[in-house]
Amino acid sequence: MDTCRAPDFSLTDRLALITGSTQGLGLAIAKAYAASGARVIINGRNGDRVAQVVNGLASQGYQAYAHVSDIGKLPEQAAAFEQLCQDVGTPDILVNNVGIRIRKPLAQASLDDIVELINVDLIAAVHLSKLAAGAMAANALRGRLITLTSIAGELARPGDAIYPIAKQGLSGMIRALAVEYGHCGITSNGIAPGTFATETNAGLVNDPVKSTIVVGRNPLGRWADPDEIAGAAVFLASPSASYVNGHILVVDGGFSVTF
Repeated sequence: MDTCRAPDFSLTDRLALITGSTQGLGLAIAKAYAASGARVIINGRNGDRVAQVVNGLASQGYQAYAHVSDIGKLPEQAAAFEQLCQDVGTPDILVNNVGIRIRKPLAQASLDDIVELINVDLIAAVHLSKLAAGAMAANALRGRLITLTSIAGELARPGDAIYPIAKQGLSGMIRALAVEYGHCGITSNGIAPGTFATETNAGLVNDPVKSTIVVGRNPLGRWADPDEIAGAAVFLASPSASYVNGHILVVDGGFSVTF
């Protein structure tokens, strides 16, 4: 009989860039990757916050690097990524996590609102994925492209039109990249979080009426802790997900399967 082997979830010797990783789900993923053995690149617009996270991880014995860059500034993205590769190395894991939300009905959204959200939430991820996948392929890295979409990548509701448009675009991007780069040994997958108690959702979490509605809709009856995204993120980056490609893993406590 063949020897029994446990699944391998180690990220030792991997280099991971996690966009928007100074707080929320991005920070939770960065911490989980570091604890799993990866060297992590902390990204954010605020240099002080990036340095605080990098220093905090370093103080625990983890290898972390700073990448102060606004992912939404598209004209600067290529030069910033090229400089990162020169300074730190080519990431073989990219986590597209950065996103903004403008909660407005489409009728009340300005053209600036539409362009800003689509640029940051969709186009920036497409462009950065292109840069990262190209660098991975050029260096013969069996890389991982992991994109945080949302349950809004499949669902929509009144009064919040632009966000699901962008997130459903990301769902298409995830699958397109899986087909485009699979022959290079690069996989593309997504995570669709549900209702997580992050800084971005603090207003909803602390609103007794709206929070009660959210919790009541969820079969688990609660908000998710940001650390609960870690298992999915580590799995998709690990050797155990070597044959998972073009998949979107929903992490929502069952929110999207009830009505």
